[in-house]
Amino acid sequence: MIVMKFGGTSVGSPERMQGVAHLVTRSGEPVFVVLSAMAGTTNSLVEISNYLYKKNPEGANDVINRLEEKYMQHIDVLYSSEEYKQRTKEFLKTEFQYLRSFTKDIFTSFEEKSIVAQGEIISTNMMVNYMQEKGINAVLLSALDFMRTDKNGEPDPSYIKEKLSKIMEENEGRQIYITQGFICRNAYGEVDNLERGGSDYTASLVGAAINAEEIQIWTDIDGMHNNDPRVVDRTEAVRQLHFDEAAELAYFGAKILHPTCVQPAKFAGIPVRLKNTMEPDAPGTIIDNVSIRGKIKAVAAKDNITAIKIKSSRMLLATGFLRKVFEIFESYQTAIDMIATSEVGVSMSIDNDAHLNDIVDELKKYGTVTVDTDMCIICVVGDLDWSNVGFETLATDAMKNIPVRMISYGGSNYNISFLIKMADKKRALQSLSDTLFHNQ
Repeated sequence: MIVMKFGGTSVGSPERMQGVAHLVTRSGEPVFVVLSAMAGTTNSLVEISNYLYKKNPEGANDVINRLEEKYMQHIDVLYSSEEYKQRTKEFLKTEFQYLRSFTKDIFTSFEEKSIVAQGEIISTNMMVNYMQEKGINAVLLSALDFMRTDKNGEPDPSYIKEKLSKIMEENEGRQIYITQGFICRNAYGEVDNLERGGSDYTASLVGAAINAEEIQIWTDIDGMHNNDPRVVDRTEAVRQLHFDEAAELAYFGAKILHPTCVQPAKFAGIPVRLKNTMEPDAPGTIIDNVSIRGKIKAVAAKDNITAIKIKSSRMLLATGFLRKVFEIFESYQTAIDMIATSEVGVSMSIDNDAHLNDIVDELKKYGTVTVDTDMCIICVVGDLDWSNVGFETLATDAMKNIPVRMISYGGSNYNISFLIKMADKKRALQSLSDTLFHNQ
């Protein structure tokens, strides 16, 4: 069985929902479908929550009314029979009355998560109604019945596999199985979610739980490109990536894939294919455990980076210095992207500056601190094992006219990263494309 995940733009209108229904049924084989909320819905639900946090029920009701009107307009386009128009209309009325019920009570983060979950619940119900109207043997499986996180907020794969296997047995013989992406329950049974982008994660977890043949992530782009097409000329889709290469690209800026998505699939040995709903017959990008030797695959960029350098003569041979530095970042829950050390100093980069001032104040206990803002990490991904003589030189040659603040190489067999000014990003990405992919 194949798992097919469709994001918000892929189900962003009644016409696109109809297109998704065609895609998942054209093979005639059983398919497990994971759907996101319709494009823009989650933002509206977050806006409703923001009004309720501010104790402004009028503002929340205004957004609810506009969202309800939008969905009601979809009914006549999506369905052809009065039976299914009425069935979906009644469902939507119940849903929006449920949203309005939150305007009367105390509002906390628990209620917010219940509100935000309704986007996926609405899209999946509308889709299964459409398929059943067309005579397709489709069933809706609530993600809240099997998708759970543990006490650390991480998915519980054993629980997911046990519960989903039982549900699949109870619904054996269906052609299409539909569930919600993103949403889950936590260890205490409360409605929760896998964070934004979590629909990719859902698809990967489901694929691992049912031992799928392949996990397909459908978006509006033909696979993962070898550079950012918004910035660079003549980019191309990369046809194959190792799981670790895909994870590096996703973390360092390739928005098509959620960074955590590949982990369950990687461990289960299930390939992930990135496909384009606008060009369904295009090959897309396959991500698997196969390494292709001697090839640089792609470049990605991560914006809004801050570089911090701490210089201290006391660092020389001082046991525990780096531990103390890292503990400061850990205490403020701030992840470090890149790090470079010398005998008298250490430089680090972060992408979250929410606690920058506090971090800098504490670092000053151990040395002189300097901060560079408006930086960017350029990540080059491929077969960059150190035994491949000269491969890192190709990347550094492409950067010879770009001022580089920091270089990270050797922490991974698949990545070399450069920290540069944001102002130099376009020039750096274009130079890397010309050098690595166009031999200019």
